[in-house]
Amino acid sequence: MQQYLEIGKLNNTHGIKGELKMMLWCDDINYLKQFDTLYLDKEGKVALEVLSVRPQKNLAIIKFSGIDTIEQAETIKGKTVYGNRADAVIDEDANYIADLIGCTVTDIDNGEDYGIVKDVVNYGSCDIYEIVSDGKHKLIPATPDIVKEIDIQNEVIRIKKMKGLFDED
Repeated sequence: MQQYLEIGKLNNTHGIKGELKMMLWCDDINYLKQFDTLYLDKEGKVALEVLSVRPQKNLAIIKFSGIDTIEQAETIKGKTVYGNRADAVIDEDANYIADLIGCTVTDIDNGEDYGIVKDVVNYGSCDIYEIVSDGKHKLIPATPDIVKEIDIQNEVIRIKKMKGLFDED
């Protein structure tokens, strides 16, 4: 499991006092507010102390210690920021997308292997798992009637195949 997860992107400066606009890649700003420190690398070596976070439309306005001018903010504009998974709490039944990617999707009834999760997207109603098997892409809605079990430790997602779920050959 990755220890440092992508939280968002510092996509622009905000004002002249070093604040930045951040596009969130996490569920919401409350998740972001759990972090006292964010990182500019996925190894957690370049730390930024978070001084404040506030919402602005679908973005966050974030202020880091030591970034006090627009010129300093410009030096990190465009960078992806990472959070240490140990610094945040998620719901017991929730999973990080980074943990789902790479999981094998199998049939809960007969163990048939449907492929490996390559991506997770959401267009509004639910998450959709994109799986790949033998070069073919399949989409699986991550609804409770289809996804029956997620075992992150063993990197397996067990599903109940429903009629019409996959294109029949």
